[in-house]
Amino acid sequence: MKKLEDLILTYKDFPKKGINFKDVLEILQYPDIFHDLILRMSSNQILKNAEAIISIDARGFIFGSAVALESSKPMVVARKPGKLPGYVLTREYDLEYGKNSLSIQSSALKKFNSFVIVDDLLATGGTVNCVSRLLKGQSKEILGLITVVELIKLKGRLKLDFPVESMVCL
Repeated sequence: MKKLEDLILTYKDFPKKGINFKDVLEILQYPDIFHDLILRMSSNQILKNAEAIISIDARGFIFGSAVALESSKPMVVARKPGKLPGYVLTREYDLEYGKNSLSIQSSALKKFNSFVIVDDLLATGGTVNCVSRLLKGQSKEILGLITVVELIKLKGRLKLDFPVESMVCL
């Protein structure tokens, strides 16, 4: 029988040479394991006091929307450039292999004051830190991060000033 850890695949030299990309999409092909994962993520204590979830483009949407549904919490999205209409707040961040930016619709943030970030993977912490800075710039509180996978050796959690709960640490 497969375990969650078995479904996290590694692709060497993707998206560029020297990067070992961890892919969580295999989890979706095992509904029982995916369901158990979402139940674990949704019952996490740091989620209890949050008014809303914010999930990060793109794989974070899969897990964030399932956690939002299971926990009956509203969800806001942080998207890559040019993907959201209306007035957006945008911030640039560094990746292990380049630069990018994330945007959040300003109107979506007005309704909530406290958030839990849900994402698929914590590596260097660049994307999560970007979302954190966007939220804090709007005087919002981040209660924590819930992630499927954390790459411990990259020490991304050290860049964050809130609790991190990872379902799998590699």
